[in-house]
Amino acid sequence: MDHRTRLKEAHRIVVKVGTSTITYPGGKMNLGRMEKLVRELADLRNQGREIILVSSGAIATGVNHLGLAEKPKGVPERQALAAVGQGVLMHIYETLFSEYGQTVGQVLLTKENSVRHNQYTNSRNALLALLSMGVVPVVNENDAVSVDELKIGDNDNLSAIVASLVDADLLIILSDVDGLYTANPQTDKTATRIPEVAEITPDIERLAGGAGSALGTGGMHTKIEAAKIARSAGVTLVIAHGQQDGAVRAVVNGEDIGTLFPAKEAHLKARKSWLAFGRHIEGDLIVDTGCERAMREKGSSLLAAGLVSVEGDFAEKSTVRVLNPEGREIARGIVNYGADDLRKIAGCRTAEIAARLPDAAHDEVIHRDNMVLMA
Repeated sequence: MDHRTRLKEAHRIVVKVGTSTITYPGGKMNLGRMEKLVRELADLRNQGREIILVSSGAIATGVNHLGLAEKPKGVPERQALAAVGQGVLMHIYETLFSEYGQTVGQVLLTKENSVRHNQYTNSRNALLALLSMGVVPVVNENDAVSVDELKIGDNDNLSAIVASLVDADLLIILSDVDGLYTANPQTDKTATRIPEVAEITPDIERLAGGAGSALGTGGMHTKIEAAKIARSAGVTLVIAHGQQDGAVRAVVNGEDIGTLFPAKEAHLKARKSWLAFGRHIEGDLIVDTGCERAMREKGSSLLAAGLVSVEGDFAEKSTVRVLNPEGREIARGIVNYGADDLRKIAGCRTAEIAARLPDAAHDEVIHRDNMVLMA
């Protein structure tokens, strides 16, 4: 099965839309384009797929809403415009999605959310919770309070970070170009679209151009950077033209549009290695044979019922080892509870946890998404 055909099986999909896609050249909101995009995404939700929308455009929307002639250069002014525009933009999405029976939720992130471990985990859990509720998260940078994030192409990278956070199958970046070309198609009529990029080589990087439109903040070079992040996380990325009707549907149907950057399966294991070895081991959890078998054979989360004992003194969100009754390490992962609380619920059925921990927020001791099975 080739990479395009595999896209038909994508279940968890992140779609990034650039400012130039949802606005006209003069800066006004392109409501017709936004409505068509929302209709495509709602239809994918109706198919049972999970959708996350990463949307640029808060500052451009603020410029439009306040009737300014152009985007100001000062950081405080752009932060103020983002504060105004984000609310307006979210209202538009909420109105459009509701017309198709879908509920949206706003999520504002910064790069720090993916760098700091506890923020990474919290961001991941929030997004996964929204998806489990059937909500379409609409993600943007928190431009109103973040200075560092206001720079070229950050939402391209943000979309790749989000795709990595949630273990997405596919990331689609909609732009004002229909993929990567052998040369600049605006100046070279012999330029041809590159359907697939198996490896991001220096030559591929040199093909990427500069920054995008006056209102947008992204260029092809930032999309290449996003592709690096996505591929290393086991996510396939496709760059497609945001003005093409049915572009998202065409990508998911495996049609030959845009430029595809296939996921690298070996690098998915490397990302899991980060989870296993990226932090100091704070303690050990000993589990029974039934729990070990469920984890190994079914990929199950670690539940309190299978927990025999706890060694060490650690807080929630710490990284621990999971040992079988013989003391052999079978997994590593991030715990949802501290050591003292785990000792209280060891051996309990899920329904019994609340009686011992009234403020319990998780059914799992370690969720399978935050756990790595060891060889």
